[in-house]
Amino acid sequence: MRTSERGMNLIKKYEGLHDGDLKAIGLQPKMCPANVWTEGWGHAMVDKNGKFLKGIGDKDKAYRMQSVHNIQEADALLVKDLKAYELIVTRKVHVPLNQNEFDALVSHTYNTGGSDTLFKLINEKANDKVIYTWFTENYIRGGGKILKGLITRRKEEAELFFTKVEEKPSQVIFKDDEPIDPPKAPSFIEFVISMVKALFSK
Repeated sequence: MRTSERGMNLIKKYEGLHDGDLKAIGLQPKMCPANVWTEGWGHAMVDKNGKFLKGIGDKDKAYRMQSVHNIQEADALLVKDLKAYELIVTRKVHVPLNQNEFDALVSHTYNTGGSDTLFKLINEKANDKVIYTWFTENYIRGGGKILKGLITRRKEEAELFFTKVEEKPSQVIFKDDEPIDPPKAPSFIEFVISMVKALFSK
């Protein structure tokens, strides 16, 4: 399963398009509330050893290593990044998920790295209230402080998780089990022709 457009828009909504210098042309790296340098749609920047670039001391390194300069590159990096988080959700959750549940968990994992406790609750089919409460009361801090933006994000992720996926109209199925498309209404031209034929047939 892959993240839907709705899931990607949720991530974009809360990550925001990171630009550390609005006066410069194009997008620039920016420090997040946890003091980690990020670019694009919240992509955390790391050095060649896999260590996060953090604090003002890593600013020059972040600018030298940046790979995102415009929204097209930001979108491409997000799609690439999501594959890793989608894989985490797929491997950690052992019960069937619908698209909304998957999108909510990918968004949560993209922002937090994933929670074994949350995955366990889902795998054990804990009641909805327990899962919703855990969703909304954890991972709401940044830099040691409770952040309103994270509270809102956790709530929206939880609500998406429990939102039913809209069902699409099904095809008409006859006894021989062959799917047949529903009959189409006649076009205006077909309607006029039938009226003319009826008129002259009298």
